[in-house]
Amino acid sequence: MFKQDYLYWKLIEELQLEGGYRILQLSKSTNEVWLEGTHKNKPRIIRILRHDLDWSNWMQRDMEIAAQRLEQLRKRLFIRKLDALNIYITTYPPVDDWKYRLESPLVAGAKGLTALHTVLIESEHINTGLQEVSKFVDSNFEINDSIYIDVETIENIKREVISVANKRISSEKQIFQNGKPFFTYILIAIQLVMFAILELHGGSTNTETLLKYGAKENFRILNGEWWRFFTPMILHIGFFHLLMNTFALYYLGTEVERLYGKVRFLLIYLFAGFVGSLASFVFNANISAGASGAIFGCFGALLFFGTAFPSLFFRTMGPNVIGIIIINLVLGFIIPGIDNSGHIGGLVGGFLAASIVHLPKRKEFVKRLSGILVTIVTVGALFYVGYVVQPHSDNPQFVVQTAQEYIQSNEIQKAYEMLKTTEEKGTDSPEVYFYLSYTEIKLGKFEDARDHLEIVTTKAPEISEAHFNLALVYVQLQEYENAKKAVEQAIKVDPDNENYNDLLKEIKAMESGS
Repeated sequence: MFKQDYLYWKLIEELQLEGGYRILQLSKSTNEVWLEGTHKNKPRIIRILRHDLDWSNWMQRDMEIAAQRLEQLRKRLFIRKLDALNIYITTYPPVDDWKYRLESPLVAGAKGLTALHTVLIESEHINTGLQEVSKFVDSNFEINDSIYIDVETIENIKREVISVANKRISSEKQIFQNGKPFFTYILIAIQLVMFAILELHGGSTNTETLLKYGAKENFRILNGEWWRFFTPMILHIGFFHLLMNTFALYYLGTEVERLYGKVRFLLIYLFAGFVGSLASFVFNANISAGASGAIFGCFGALLFFGTAFPSLFFRTMGPNVIGIIIINLVLGFIIPGIDNSGHIGGLVGGFLAASIVHLPKRKEFVKRLSGILVTIVTVGALFYVGYVVQPHSDNPQFVVQTAQEYIQSNEIQKAYEMLKTTEEKGTDSPEVYFYLSYTEIKLGKFEDARDHLEIVTTKAPEISEAHFNLALVYVQLQEYENAKKAVEQAIKVDPDNENYNDLLKEIKAMESGS
């Protein structure tokens, strides 16, 4: 029995020191241990049980329970396929027939993605059992028969095993203690101050106020206001938006700052916010603001941490981080008004920034260089699409937004020419036709405006302004009956609009006068 106890601890020690495995779990009685490794072509998990077996049916039930635990572990660690080795160290083999139970691996799960291989090592055939184990872990395990084995010998090995495990635990804890949160609190304070400023100068939901203080707006960025790639991350639209992002920054920022240290965290956060704004600039024509892109960058930094320490990542925060990312991205696609392009851009930006600055005390020059190259290509591609491709594209959103900017600047002719070119190329966007008709009204092209507004009211009858404008055009063309029908349709869509009712009265008066 001493020899089997010695073998149990010696095997754990060898797997720790030579095989690269770490203790995942050690039972209170210390007779069962689960080890984890990350080597390819070797079992991911090794479970060793020091137990004197009597009957093989007990062993079978124990194998089935172990296989189910492994299947749960596979799902928790997001492992596609899990191969595990189960080792029984027993003084004597079971008294009944048992070898057939170990001939093939025991599979678990609906798709059989978890496979449990079992080896039994008993005192009469120790070397045979060790040879079987060696085949799985690609190492040679031998027992020196000349060593005198007693309780003290076993205890010494046991202490060494536990000492190595504790050192690894201490080393892993140190990874999460590379810095105390500092910039997280500074960034939160800046968010709160800027929100107060917005509220005091027109309101955080007021578009003009947001634009005044730096919200992302594509047309202005194209006209040289490059700082709008950075300023949106300190602005928030409404109190709920601020509240959600502040809580997210508090929990995520402090974690990332502890992992990467103060300076690295700040670089990751700012770069992720920039890439989030850049992605929004390329893929979303709407005005946007918020720290969401930078916060998703924190997620990206945690994902990069997962590539550096995959086992530690999935044993700790990994499943929660991945789950939250998926939920937020799905909600972003489902709920209108959420700038998912900015979220995805921030996520990618945070990952790339983390790959460049890397974790403290890890040089990884080749990986950092690869991160720099990928970052240059990614950011360069986004700039090219945003500044070169997008302005000459026929994207209706971009065309309409640009036309709005021209109209607000009283450059009606420029807006007309841009919208007319888009129409000639072929478009089915009611918004394009609506703003084209607006410029035509301003330029006195009432027949063209009428034709285009008739298209808008057919394609998008819910736009009450289109019916109203059409009525005004009909009035200019002295088609009073059509004007009355158009304004009545506008009232039907928006019955509380006083302007619509006033126009109807005027049209009826015109008809009476005629």
